[in-house]
Amino acid sequence: MIKTVLLGQGMVADHLAVGIERIKMGELEPYGIPLANKNLKYSIEDIEIVGSYDVNVEKIGRTIYDVAERELESRINIPLKLKDIEVLRGLHLGSLRGLKVNAEGLEEKKSLREAINELVDQWRKMKPDVIINVITTEYGEPFRDLKLLENAVKKEDAERLTASQAYAYALSKYSEETGRRAAFINVIPTPLANDEAIVKLYEKKKLIILGDDGATGATPLTSDLLEHLAERNRKVEFIVQFNIGGNMDFLALTIPKKNLMKEATKSSIVKDVLGYDTPHYIKPTGFLKPLGDRKFVSLHMEYRTFNNLKDEIYVNLRMNDSPALAGNLVDLIRLAKIALDKHACGTIYPINAFFMKKPGPKGSKSISKIIAYQKLLEWIETMRD
Repeated sequence: MIKTVLLGQGMVADHLAVGIERIKMGELEPYGIPLANKNLKYSIEDIEIVGSYDVNVEKIGRTIYDVAERELESRINIPLKLKDIEVLRGLHLGSLRGLKVNAEGLEEKKSLREAINELVDQWRKMKPDVIINVITTEYGEPFRDLKLLENAVKKEDAERLTASQAYAYALSKYSEETGRRAAFINVIPTPLANDEAIVKLYEKKKLIILGDDGATGATPLTSDLLEHLAERNRKVEFIVQFNIGGNMDFLALTIPKKNLMKEATKSSIVKDVLGYDTPHYIKPTGFLKPLGDRKFVSLHMEYRTFNNLKDEIYVNLRMNDSPALAGNLVDLIRLAKIALDKHACGTIYPINAFFMKKPGPKGSKSISKIIAYQKLLEWIETMRD
């Protein structure tokens, strides 16, 4: 059994919890889970959601069933088992600042130290193997130095610390106090697996940090098209790629600082894959509520081919945003537990390279997902008993 805790009970977490239970019930095929047909040590049925956290006061105290029923608008069957998991109050640290959400974190009624201790006490009972960070995109800078991170926690520097960083630190404290090893999966842009301070902390505590920023839609497609052009020695003249969506994450990205976080992770692929930079505009560009979770993606590339002639690629698509990431999380949970069993620690590039937009550790290259997939399969083979 892989005991899993969700940080941020938004639509990604809803789809993850609902989808896992529906697979267990035998009413859902595991489409959208990349490694569903691979022989891994752990099956999808081995995943057990044991905890959930959010800071939206409309969700706190309700069950995952209640939240999913409202957010998924009865489009799919919500398993009754999710009535057993209450959404608890998590850390805020301004992560939803600027949005029209009534948010309240643990640290707003007590000190940050007390809030972290409360999380540790709760996790002591849950005994999580994996904690997934899928809160709404926030703005955060890496600490780079472990002492700076530890000082920020010690001084309770709520202006410097983000919710993601505080959660990651809390897991290290949980491990220190219980002796249990666990993995933290970061699928938002806040640099954790790309922060030397966090990676060093996790190496020190024998924990695993995976990240950063889950890659699900336009970015993997763009990286694979770039790989195709690079392999054929076609010179890319420019790239335009943008997304527009109507969910909470796209609303958050209307705040410039948060948009910059997402733009940084999405744009890192160009030079890494091509071997040179080229004019590009790759970013989430807008929020339109009627689009809901089914975002609009548009992509345009121009390149030079033989005899210096120009060709172009145009792609337009609509895709369900949250389920795409939820499907990846099913694999990330299982791979994290496999790595824990093999006593891996710190961050793991072969996992990050396939599943993340900005794979840690810092300085690592973003590679096409076609190549990353093969490297991931090679890594899985090294983990077999």
